[in-house]
Amino acid sequence: MELPSTDRSASLFRTVDWPTIILYLLLVAAGVFSIYAASYDFDNASVFDFNEFSGKQTLWVGLGLLLGIIILQIDYRVYETYAYLIYGVVLLVLIATIFLAPDIKGSRSWLVFGPVSLQPAEFGKFATALALAKLFSGYNFSLNAKISNYFRAMIIIFLPIALILMQKETGSALVYISLIFVLYREGMSGLVLLSVLSAISWFVVTVKYATPLFMGIPLGQFIVLTAVMVVFLIMIFTYCRNPRLGRNLTLAFGGSALIVWILSLFGINVSGMVYFMLMLGGGVVYTAIVMFRHHIGKYLVSIGFVVSSVIFMFSVNYVFTNVLGNHQQMRIKVALGIEDNLRGAGYNVNQSKIAIGSGGLTGKGFLNGTQTKLKYVPEQHTDFIFCTIGEEEGFVGSVAVLALFLMLILRLVHIAERQPNVFGRVYAYCVLSYLIFHLCINIGMVIGLCPVIGIPLPFFSYGGSALWGFTILLFILLRIDAARHEHRN
Repeated sequence: MELPSTDRSASLFRTVDWPTIILYLLLVAAGVFSIYAASYDFDNASVFDFNEFSGKQTLWVGLGLLLGIIILQIDYRVYETYAYLIYGVVLLVLIATIFLAPDIKGSRSWLVFGPVSLQPAEFGKFATALALAKLFSGYNFSLNAKISNYFRAMIIIFLPIALILMQKETGSALVYISLIFVLYREGMSGLVLLSVLSAISWFVVTVKYATPLFMGIPLGQFIVLTAVMVVFLIMIFTYCRNPRLGRNLTLAFGGSALIVWILSLFGINVSGMVYFMLMLGGGVVYTAIVMFRHHIGKYLVSIGFVVSSVIFMFSVNYVFTNVLGNHQQMRIKVALGIEDNLRGAGYNVNQSKIAIGSGGLTGKGFLNGTQTKLKYVPEQHTDFIFCTIGEEEGFVGSVAVLALFLMLILRLVHIAERQPNVFGRVYAYCVLSYLIFHLCINIGMVIGLCPVIGIPLPFFSYGGSALWGFTILLFILLRIDAARHEHRN
């Protein structure tokens, strides 16, 4: 029997996860004051002045809380029942954005409604999370049951990515890649995760060490090919479980490397590319011959890893030079330390690091940051908000903010693991993936470990779309979690 609205509200009040709500309130409050500090310009304006960024953010926070309360009042079954419909509507909005959004700094990702601008890509996150959770909660659905299940999951993830890339908003599109960790949690083979991490590593190493030469080839290619050789051997020993083949390949690779080194002592230099192609090619052929007497599938995976890694390595230079734009190339070079470009692409990061470093252990004090007040850091109230925290609150304040995020992450893990059904668990891990990706990439940008790709710091960076997007994500999860007792009954 349906509970009366008053009884339902009272029940919701008791079952909703209050620690998560308290952490949310602490983070958004800290965000408002951080925005105030970042945009403060000695005119003594109030933090709640609607002419200031902090006042506008306060309005977004208030409306976000109202939105959160509305979400909590909606029957939890609505989110699962209409997940695909919500996803489809958001995709239509993303398509419309490509044609209707004005060009703002080379991007067509903002829909303008008078004085208000909204970024649909931020709302695509919760829609994609709902659709992915709906897929996994289907009757007898198992990711590894058949290959088509992988394609269905990938289509849900990559459709919004494609549409957002068409809006020329690379940073927002990359966030959806984080959902691969959800697939891993739900049974995706670790080999897929290994492939993704390897591809990222091969790209970074090949680009960063493209100039210095070793054995006649770029040092980056030498490192990648050596790593491929090592991973190949590990896969033969542990994945294929063939110690004899592994030992033979190890002797072949190690013995040939020793011969090459001895020849170099006598002035006979062997091309690194010739050496690696002969060794890896020979290793692949030898493995292919052996595999017909054993489990063919696992050997094919190992061979495929080597071949795809080599092809990917050779394609990196072409992609980096001909596919990425000049500004994207420069940002990656700055992030990898290849170029400084302190007056161009590296300016923001350099000033950000100066601001954070000047804060020291305890900071300069609230509203006393010189780098912040003198506007040395562009976009310091949005993507680079963390440098304001570092300068004014120092190492202690920065750790305190990260501790709040860590507590929220651990709480969300707890919520995810206590879900009685697949839908709630998958959705919870989607929220976690988004949050961790945003946190790591944004702070990585600010301290120079990642390229600047326009990823906001959740609950802190100025902007209604990002704040509302995470608010919707979080409060839908809270509503689903609050109903967990009903599933058990």
